[in-house]
Amino acid sequence: METGCGRLSRKKSGGNGQVLDGSNIMELVGNDQVFTTFVDNKFHELDTDRDGKLSVKELQPAVADIGAALGLPAHGTNPESDHIYSEVLNEFTHGKQQKVSKTEFKEVLSDILLGMAAGLKRDPIVILRIDGEDLLEFVNGSGYEAEMASIFSQIESPTRSLHAHIIEALGKLTVEQGIPPTSDAWVLSNIVEPALLYQDRSGLDKPVSQETFLEEFKVVALGVANRLKEQPVIVAHSENIFDGSGVKRLLSNKFELDKTLNSALETLPKDRNGKMSKEYLRVALDTVAPSAGLPPLGAIEEMDKVIGEVFKMVNADEAKLVKEEEFKKVLTEILGSIMLQLEGSPISVSSNSVVHEPLDSSSTLLQPSSSETAP
Repeated sequence: METGCGRLSRKKSGGNGQVLDGSNIMELVGNDQVFTTFVDNKFHELDTDRDGKLSVKELQPAVADIGAALGLPAHGTNPESDHIYSEVLNEFTHGKQQKVSKTEFKEVLSDILLGMAAGLKRDPIVILRIDGEDLLEFVNGSGYEAEMASIFSQIESPTRSLHAHIIEALGKLTVEQGIPPTSDAWVLSNIVEPALLYQDRSGLDKPVSQETFLEEFKVVALGVANRLKEQPVIVAHSENIFDGSGVKRLLSNKFELDKTLNSALETLPKDRNGKMSKEYLRVALDTVAPSAGLPPLGAIEEMDKVIGEVFKMVNADEAKLVKEEEFKKVLTEILGSIMLQLEGSPISVSSNSVVHEPLDSSSTLLQPSSSETAP
């Protein structure tokens, strides 16, 4: 898998963008002396009763910080994310309402941070500051009319107003053109809707021609650029291309492949003869996925379609018992077929999320404590 974040980070709005690739976390955890000092200070901050152990209550700020670092909404606001908070807490307490020693705290925190670092290394995030400059460059550039004419041809409808066309067209643009996600409620109410006031209201109900659309859209886009100049929007952007390269690397390294397959098969149920059902191939593939540069099953619809087609080709969903070596052989064939499919038709996935909290205040997990920064 390759990432395309670097291309965006060189644009004007992201030229000073922060690339979150996990390297700072790896550097922290990898230096035992520094990490030990870091843990000592964090533990001291959390251990409010100074008994040398952390209660469930004392762990809550650390769990909240980890959630914020993962980009989760605040605890208590979403059932799905609350489940993740509970899982993080269980990692520390081993599912019991018991106190946690500093050694246990260090071990679990290290595992969590390394997991976060691995995720960021695999899927880096670029923090972009959208301030209207890229949008002005796009609107005044030579490619404006051609791109917007193409968008108009996709959304044109004789029954819809010019106003509706413009709003939908704004949603078709991305950070690449300097537009933050218009699906975000704050962006819509504070950036888009005020910019629509620049539009000539007398023409809202007139038939929408391409010429009218291009003229009026430019007026609104310039209004959006002005609003962004006054109120820049911070966007977390990630872009991944699944082209089979990760699978190819794994398949080309026999030692690593065998190790990965053996690890994936360890937890799968076997009958008394050591055979296993091919029904578990999906479970095994999901276990192998990180090593092959693939997303988890169910995460990306286009990828699930590719995997579904491959499974049909090898009859992988049949409830047939096979020996372990045969199971590995079929799983390897599946990986090879996925690789070929992705090499022929790579899958590109991007996401953009508005960051509503200041980057330096959303999580204090990796920030030094006062004792670390004191002269």
